[in-house]
Amino acid sequence: MELSTLWFILIAVLWTGYLVLEGFDFGVGMLLHNLPKDEQERRVMLNTIGPHWDGNEVWLLTAGGATFAAFPEWYATMFSGMYLALFLILVALIVRILALEWRSKISDVTWRQRWDAVHIVAAWIPAVLWGVAFANLVQGMEIEVVGRDGVVVAPDAVAGALGEASHQLTGGFFSLLTPFTLLGGVVTATLFLTSGAVFIALKTEGDLRERAGDLAARLSVLSAGVTAVFALWGQLVYARSAIGWLPLVIAAVCLVAVVLTTRMRREGWSFLLNSVGIAAAVAWIFVAMHPYVMPSTIDDAYSLSIVQASSTPYTLKVMTIVALTLVPVILAYQAWTYWVFRKRISIRHIPLAAAGLELAETR
Repeated sequence: MELSTLWFILIAVLWTGYLVLEGFDFGVGMLLHNLPKDEQERRVMLNTIGPHWDGNEVWLLTAGGATFAAFPEWYATMFSGMYLALFLILVALIVRILALEWRSKISDVTWRQRWDAVHIVAAWIPAVLWGVAFANLVQGMEIEVVGRDGVVVAPDAVAGALGEASHQLTGGFFSLLTPFTLLGGVVTATLFLTSGAVFIALKTEGDLRERAGDLAARLSVLSAGVTAVFALWGQLVYARSAIGWLPLVIAAVCLVAVVLTTRMRREGWSFLLNSVGIAAAVAWIFVAMHPYVMPSTIDDAYSLSIVQASSTPYTLKVMTIVALTLVPVILAYQAWTYWVFRKRISIRHIPLAAAGLELAETR
């Protein structure tokens, strides 16, 4: 296997890790207003993700860094063409961190409610926009090869012009918003909502667990149905290989099983199956893209291929050695953190008095 193809697969694995782990973080945040019935339950929900959310975001940093190093032209084309959407995601992630860290600094109801509202919005934005972004990678974008003089290269002259030209999204921001890509945003939002509800049921006790389980059972039907429509649409219209049916079947089996296990209150199995379903969906996205990293809807000659986007063989070789050395250590550490914080929590673990300074003490 060529190193460029290997790194294409490894980046798919990194995005899988991010979307699976950060997915339930987003889901908990998206449910922060509707699911808990009082402040103690809201704090229970925040404590379920408290030990994990920052470690889960490392997967995003690693995926972005690996893309920059292994496929610099993919990184440049994607981040310039999707600049506004990715900027909104970045702002939402930063604001969500502030909401998580600052909520408990002041013991004031209004203060906490405002940060909770910020947290909810900051969870919904990336949950939707990641789906829109990945759906664009399947559907393709209005990409052309443009020379340094700003002139678009003819399709039959692309091969000889790449040294002096670059792939650019020429369709503008709104070309990224189509019925298919918007449905992709609904898919990720519903999958993350289901994942968050299942995670809360898995990590809590008492009445909150029961309500989270009931909600997960309803959300699982919605997420399975929406994902089925999106995946069939993408495979039949946009996919470039019949191999994509394999991860689609796996995703379908897992999401149907989530519907059944949530009704049986088997939270552990539900969470595992939902995670495998998300992983299979990510695998399908990368299979559907192959052999391109950014397909063009204008002309296949303008599509950015894995080979065109990749770094030099020496760079990929060094990256492979570093990854084989350090990634197992990182995985072991993160697995250990989940094991340490594996127990359920409930309102009996949450003190009645809220932490933080009195509002008067801050003035």
